[in-house]
Amino acid sequence: MQYEFTSESVSIGHPDKVADLISDAVATFLINQKEENRAAIETLVTTNLVILAGEYKSDCFDKNQIEELVRKKVREIGYEQDGFHHEKLVIQNYLHGQSSDIALGTDNFGAGDQGLMFGYACNETEDFMPSAIHFSHKILRRLQIERGHSGTHWLQPDSKSQVTMSYDGINEPKDIKKIVCSTQHLESITVEQIREQVEEIIRDEISEYDLSKTKFLINPTGRFVIGGPDGDTGVTGRKIIVDTYGGYAPHGGGAFSGKDCSKVDRSAAYMSRYLAKNIVSSGKADNCTVQLSYAIGVVEPTSVYVYADGKVRTDFTNWIIDNVDLTPKGIIDRFGLFNLDLTKTTLYGHFGKSHLPFEKLDLY
Repeated sequence: MQYEFTSESVSIGHPDKVADLISDAVATFLINQKEENRAAIETLVTTNLVILAGEYKSDCFDKNQIEELVRKKVREIGYEQDGFHHEKLVIQNYLHGQSSDIALGTDNFGAGDQGLMFGYACNETEDFMPSAIHFSHKILRRLQIERGHSGTHWLQPDSKSQVTMSYDGINEPKDIKKIVCSTQHLESITVEQIREQVEEIIRDEISEYDLSKTKFLINPTGRFVIGGPDGDTGVTGRKIIVDTYGGYAPHGGGAFSGKDCSKVDRSAAYMSRYLAKNIVSSGKADNCTVQLSYAIGVVEPTSVYVYADGKVRTDFTNWIIDNVDLTPKGIIDRFGLFNLDLTKTTLYGHFGKSHLPFEKLDLY
């Protein structure tokens, strides 16, 4: 059975990722490693404007410190262009206290909302991620590194990648058919130079496959000088497929960024990935999907589902229910999520990064 599958990624300077990174930075600041604190932060970024909205329960809210934090993050991303500059930003802060009605259900670590969350893992790559999203992230991480080199100083923060894999069967990637990459650049470089240099960088980065027959589409429109939030408005939570499995596995619909880990949209998605990855890494399956679901204010999940190698696996489900604490507090404690700098998860997917606590292989 031969088929093709495509996934995409976006860089640190993509407008939606700028919003995600700001939301996660502010949430981390407000949580301040205290389990009683809460944050649900939404950010909108556009031409020299950042708007913050959302709810918090925290003893360290300080508008000036939050504004300073926003400017710091934009500066770290590298935006110093006329239309989006860390020194020129107007920052509007509409954050307000958490609803007392919601607090009734979450102060005792009941789920912060209802919802369903999925985790996935497969044996296609060393990080147990699907190939197309793995290589899409890999390309943009390399471009971010290259941005600091003198020979590629023309690279700017905003970029996107897209990889099409061909398969001989389920979890049997054969080769890379197409690579699309668009990167913001200085006006001083020609499109021909961009295409030549970016293709060379990608070929050097992806050594796992022979790219001699791969079709490259580099900056297909030719010009990409105006980028970032000046070129396109960004909003928190719009890159949920980039954040997960590139469309290769189901998604429950809830975004991660800006939310403290009492919100099961985030913490239960991390647990689902942990369970799926440990099942695959142990050799019990070649691919695995785990679903968890919750009701607001309720401690235990409302359902647990495991699907591996084309079969529903109730044996895996029963073992997980008997041996793993799936309550929000249990998940938080297992991974130390209130001590986690949430910005460490934001870029190039929340999964497949070995330094994150929910990527550990220690269940079996």
